[in-house]
Amino acid sequence: MKAVILAAGKGTRMRELTADLPKPMLRVHGKPILEHIIGGLKAAGIREFFIVTGWRAEVVEEHFGDGSKWGVHIQYGRQVVQDGTGKAPELAKEFVGVSPFVLTYGDILVKPETYVRMIHRYNEGHFSGVVTVTGSQDVTKGGLFFFDAKFELSHLIEKPSPKQLDELREQGWLKPGETAWYNAGIYIFRPSLFAHTAQLEKSPRGEYELTDAIAALIKTNHPLAGLKIEGRWVDVRDPEVLATLEKEQGV
Repeated sequence: MKAVILAAGKGTRMRELTADLPKPMLRVHGKPILEHIIGGLKAAGIREFFIVTGWRAEVVEEHFGDGSKWGVHIQYGRQVVQDGTGKAPELAKEFVGVSPFVLTYGDILVKPETYVRMIHRYNEGHFSGVVTVTGSQDVTKGGLFFFDAKFELSHLIEKPSPKQLDELREQGWLKPGETAWYNAGIYIFRPSLFAHTAQLEKSPRGEYELTDAIAALIKTNHPLAGLKIEGRWVDVRDPEVLATLEKEQGV
């Protein structure tokens, strides 16, 4: 299995911290976030990487080079226009070839065991991919995922408004005491994903959304297995999260 990491964003919420480098290159315990991610994926057995760069791409490319220093092989593709995460994976289409691949945002930190569990989940059936979720998050800031009895993805809503959440409760989609599953931003896909990213149109906020391609996979009967994150999951979204990570032991 291969891995594609989306690391093109500047990370505007990091303010002056990303004036001269992309957010995935911010350091946690002396190493860039991206280096922690690559190390975790390598521990899960992955050796072939493709990093989508954008803002200050040269910082990433000069730090990691071809990956040989870390015992892996790295290729790159530059997302020239920052128009969302939906089209960004297409830069890795040739790299992926016919292989399934892990797709992760470049600012999500998890334990290496999470990647291992994802691969095991993918191999449990004839799935077109795996989506990971976590609880106890504000779903209005990300994707709200729904699953069937086999914990396969059945429905999703991107950044639901409070009004939409009320309607979902009235319709029985959200029940009292049940977990609202938040998109954890780490996936496994087959190359069939690209047939759907190719057909994406911009969302109301003017971006191509990866979740729209995921929704299209569901609608065309491509089964996507769900996996609940166990243990650490950190979206390094702002300076406060970064500061908290620095104080903690281990990443």
